Amino acid sequence: MKILHLSTNDVGGGAARAAYRLHTGLQDIGLESLMLVQEKYSHDQTVIAPNIRLFQGIAKAKLTFEALPLKFYRQRKNTPFFIQWLPDNITPQVAKINPDVINLHWVSAAFMQIETFAKLKQPLVWTLHDMWGFTGGCHVTGECDRYQVACGACPQLQSHQEKDLSRWVWQRKSKAWKNLHITLVSPSHWLAQVARSSSLFRDRRIEVIPHGLDTHRYRPINQHFAREIHNLPQDKKLILFGAIQATSDINKGFHLLQPALQQLSQTGQKDDIEVVIFGATKPENPPDLGFKTHYLGYFNDDISLTTAYSAADVMLVPSLQESFGQTASEALACGTPVVAFNATGLKDIIDHQLNGYLAQPYKVDDFAKGIAWVLEDEQRLQKLSFYAREKAEREFTLELQAHRYSGLFQEVINIHNKSLVNT
Repeated sequence: MKILHLSTNDVGGGAARAAYRLHTGLQDIGLESLMLVQEKYSHDQTVIAPNIRLFQGIAKAKLTFEALPLKFYRQRKNTPFFIQWLPDNITPQVAKINPDVINLHWVSAAFMQIETFAKLKQPLVWTLHDMWGFTGGCHVTGECDRYQVACGACPQLQSHQEKDLSRWVWQRKSKAWKNLHITLVSPSHWLAQVARSSSLFRDRRIEVIPHGLDTHRYRPINQHFAREIHNLPQDKKLILFGAIQATSDINKGFHLLQPALQQLSQTGQKDDIEVVIFGATKPENPPDLGFKTHYLGYFNDDISLTTAYSAADVMLVPSLQESFGQTASEALACGTPVVAFNATGLKDIIDHQLNGYLAQPYKVDDFAKGIAWVLEDEQRLQKLSFYAREKAEREFTLELQAHRYSGLFQEVINIHNKSLVNT
């Protein structure tokens, strides 16, 4: 079985890292797996990308033209919104590779035109990394549920017109994918449920397979050693928060984290706790988090992440909407309990008061309470750490994920081949 993954890039960002992990996991169980990407950051020979020098100019130009229709919405929110209206060169590249099955991943950023999906002749499996597949262009819907109908009057575009850009994108998807035979995979039950409620995917087959990770790399490291590496204090309880654009992406919940930490600092623990942030550098005017704060900057490797998780006593993931939440599963694999809101994909990762704490959705008071609950009892903290690692080993290994996908791939290949015989 030859598997081809289509992804905008290979390791730049959470969705890309998830796709690349699956790619390597399939190789580890003996399957032939390749990736076709728009932009390549790794040195992996099984990741295929266009000529780098030529690509750089073309990619920048495509992104510029991709965003042109958005210029008509000058008041729109500063959130990712992709139209995918420009033609691409994917079909001949796929034909040259000639895989048995195609696994689509995050294919935005002008990588893959909406109409290209139907031009691919192989059986298709699409791993949903966010909500773009069933919306009119946004990746995180917030409180909007217009994807359940046909989009239009898009809040993120600050549009009050039914026939706006989001409606046009939705209509293109509806037309192009009407007769498309595709199986969807969601990393969480929450995202699967949301996708089933959408007008575009309500009649599609949707399977749930959690994202996997290498639990041999992501494992508990001696805390003293991990703190030495990052020059962190040995005599404090350390609270960790991190994500790509950790402090600037509103979906990551920094605006909720700040008041929660300030509230926690009023409980008499101010001198015993310090905060650690990765995914952001120290700003000129750092926000007041109530505790001394260490900024570790950006990480691009597993070792730095593993030591950061291991250095901490608790990981905080205050996201508003997460399709899964890989920082949470990575932290658990390193034996670090997680505090998050009892909402979206994080509910599949964290077991309340067993390997972390699930606060009432978006209640700052309960989030602060959860942090205190994790930290206040050393014996409890050790148990939480044990069950955190146990959950990762039981449910989030690459091998388990790879076997689940392998079985699904073989099934859709068989169905596809039978349909060819019958026609």
